[in-house]
Amino acid sequence: MLSGRKLALTLVFTGLVAVATGVSCRGFFVSPVLQSIAVSPTTVDLGIGQQTTLQVFGTYDDGSRSTVTSGVSWSVDPIGVVTISGTGSATITAVATGTTTITADAQALTSTSSATVIGDVSTITASPTSGSVTVGDTTGIFITFAATPGPPDFITTTNGGTLTITDTAGDTDLTCVAATNESGNPAEECTAISGATGPYSVFMTYPSAQGGTIQSNTVTLTITQ
Repeated sequence: MLSGRKLALTLVFTGLVAVATGVSCRGFFVSPVLQSIAVSPTTVDLGIGQQTTLQVFGTYDDGSRSTVTSGVSWSVDPIGVVTISGTGSATITAVATGTTTITADAQALTSTSSATVIGDVSTITASPTSGSVTVGDTTGIFITFAATPGPPDFITTTNGGTLTITDTAGDTDLTCVAATNESGNPAEECTAISGATGPYSVFMTYPSAQGGTIQSNTVTLTITQ
């Protein structure tokens, strides 16, 4: 049997060991530090009114990877294409045709996803079907790509359309940018710089809600020096 003095010393020693062990364990099991984040999926295509969920995956300094379930803030630029809600994963709702960038921010780390909202389009009609562009003219030719049944009523490169320009000579001196034509309708304005030869073929494609893409008729543009 331990004497009173030995028992007291034993209890003190046991207590010190317990304290040291607790401090050691707390020092050893340090929470991993978030090093980078990634939004998944990185691109989404939605029809108006459709929803989908975005998640944030974090990579930590110990090499582990897991979903970030809280402390995530979300932003959209430009606004008006989708709405978004959530502080971990996020639900986005498509409200208008176009393409927007969605940014997730967690602990000063950011990652993005691109969302394209697809309209109800079955045909795209380009007008005019031919024209001439003068080299160096700052006001070019306007081409509208009317969509039916819609929305959108017109397709441009700012609301999910992809414009393809080809030239038999292989140059890239014809450029087209989204603009508004004389009638106030969304269009692509095409201009040419020195070196343009032509003729050029221009057409627009747009995602189909049923899968694949829809292509407009081809516009032929000649060059005037």
